[in-house]
Amino acid sequence: MKNLKVKIKLFDDGKLPEYKRDGDVCLDCYAYTDAMILKNKRGLIPLGFALELPEGWEAVLRPRSGNNKDGLDSCIGTIDTNYRGELMACVINNTDAEILKINKDDRICQLAIREVPKIEWEIVSELSETNRGENGFGSSGK
Repeated sequence: MKNLKVKIKLFDDGKLPEYKRDGDVCLDCYAYTDAMILKNKRGLIPLGFALELPEGWEAVLRPRSGNNKDGLDSCIGTIDTNYRGELMACVINNTDAEILKINKDDRICQLAIREVPKIEWEIVSELSETNRGENGFGSSGK
């Protein structure tokens, strides 16, 4: 496995994103402040850090499965190499609670950092054929 150095700026008592177990590919991120989110509403939760990514890389904030099973959902968000502000998780209260309380230092989302190639489009009149073809949503069955 290759390592990647990423510059990170922590705010006051912000916590570093961290791998919880050997073999994890995403880092857990922590809520930087307390927050309350109404049922079926979303809110932005500050994470207490900013990144400086190398060119050709992106950071992706994504849901934690442990939160999703309880109804606390996170929207996927992309962080580009030119963004220097504090990262925030967009979370949705899909729980049964009318008001969901999020506490500072709760694990709120995951961070993945991925290499991204620069795209060069090649305009063609036809694409190669596959078994799937143009069969889209739900075409593989349940």
